[in-house]
Parts: sequence; C-alpha cells; structure tokens
Amino acid sequence: MLVDKYPKEIDRILAKFPPERKRAAALPLLYLAQREYGHVSKEAIREVAGILDVDPTQVGGLVGFYSLLHAKPGGKYRLQVCTDLPCALRGAEEFAEELCDNLRIKMGETTEDGLITVEEVKCLAGCDKAPMFQLQAPDGIHYFENQDLDSAMELIEELRQRGDDA
Repeated sequence: MLVDKYPKEIDRILAKFPPERKRAAALPLLYLAQREYGHVSKEAIREVAGILDVDPTQVGGLVGFYSLLHAKPGGKYRLQVCTDLPCALRGAEEFAEELCDNLRIKMGETTEDGLITVEEVKCLAGCDKAPMFQLQAPDGIHYFENQDLDSAMELIEELRQRGDDA
C-alpha cells in the first residue's frame, strides 16, 4: 500500500494543497502509484481516492485523460506517437503504422521482449516537427521530432542495447 511505503512522500504532496483542496493532489499521487506499480490499477485508484477521501470515479477519470498515466501494464519504454490532425498531415499516421509493422505489434501493444509499448497520443505541441513522439522512460520523458522509421528504429536499437541499465 502506498500509505505504508511512502507516508512521507504522500505527506509532502498533500502539504502543497490546502486541506479543502486536497483532491488537487490526485495527479501527483497517481503518478506515485504508477511509479510503484508500473501502471495505475483499479486498486491504485481506490488507494488514491482513499487518501483524498473522494469517490474512486473522481480519480479514475484522470487516468484515461492524461497520456502520462497508464491503466494497463506496458513495456519498460512507452513510445507515444502524436497523431493529431497537424501531425497526421505531416505523415504521423503512416509513420506510426510503419513503426508498429516493423516491431510486429499493433498500436497499443508491447513488443515480445517487453521493452517497447507504442501508443497513439494527441498533441505533443510539436506540430511543425512531425512525425514526433515522446518516450516515457525510467529516467524521464524525452521528445523526438522530425522522425522517420530509420531514426526511430535506431533509437529502439539503442534502448535494446542498454538492456536493464536504463
């Protein structure tokens, strides 16, 4: 349980918000849960809701809305391709399809080695540099613009070379 393992961190998060607005701490608490469990499960949603004294549906709605929160387990790295209209006009959908074909997965799936999950997201604020994606990695979020299949596969090969080092 989060409250047992991270009581000081939870207290620090809650201290940033007035008591009457503590439900505003939902996002940082969900991110803490995701860091702990690898994704935000229904049980994690109930845990966070319990910490905030709110209904779990108020917390659960955030998970589906924000692309940095994941309701399902995935790969060590989440490669999120923007396919919003401006990016699509610059070839993002074709790029995403080629990437998935090359990795032998479908959008939203994880590679057989468990390393890469490819996901579709909307608007990463780099429309003029599409195709682009954000890479969610254990060491943070990294942005890659003006991508093509070769550059993306080169990055994925680097990630595979790192193995468990990252």
